[in-house]
Amino acid sequence: MTKKIGFFVGSLRKGSYNRAVAEAMAKLFPADLVTEFVDLSKLEMYNQDLDDKGKPTVAWTAFRTQVQDLDGVVFVTPEYNRSVPAVLKNALDVGSRPYGESVWDGKPGLVVSVSPGAVGGFGANHHLRQSLVFLNVPTLQQPEAYIGNITNLLNEDGTIVEGTVSFLQSIVDAYVAFFKKNSQ
Repeated sequence: MTKKIGFFVGSLRKGSYNRAVAEAMAKLFPADLVTEFVDLSKLEMYNQDLDDKGKPTVAWTAFRTQVQDLDGVVFVTPEYNRSVPAVLKNALDVGSRPYGESVWDGKPGLVVSVSPGAVGGFGANHHLRQSLVFLNVPTLQQPEAYIGNITNLLNEDGTIVEGTVSFLQSIVDAYVAFFKKNSQ
């Protein structure tokens, strides 16, 4: 049976380094795991009043349905001000509500942070992991994936250099083993 792994990219920028890394990673998954990208750009900011009135937005409902149908989740994120970008945190919030109906529950996760800086988005990586603990997303602990100095890891056409692709393959392989061990 084919399983679906959803990719959540924390950068909406057209030339996003995180998108480039996520796209490179998606190609490294085995054939029995289908990857799909979840668009975060259309999600309105979460407002509990709408759920309390039974009137979630169309975008929230579509997002919740799409995430519910996933078997695993991969987050590729930049670091904004030592934390997670608002678009990604909002996606976590939208998917976790209404209370008791979280679409994240039990889905094996992977966190990869990407940055032009030397520390590779360490703060965002760990802040995201804190939220995933609360959401009951078991997350691959090792190997850790902080991709620093990303601008030095790109070919002229914007693709990821071979040595980094090999590192990404080791991350994907570890996640696949973790996913198979922890999927419901």
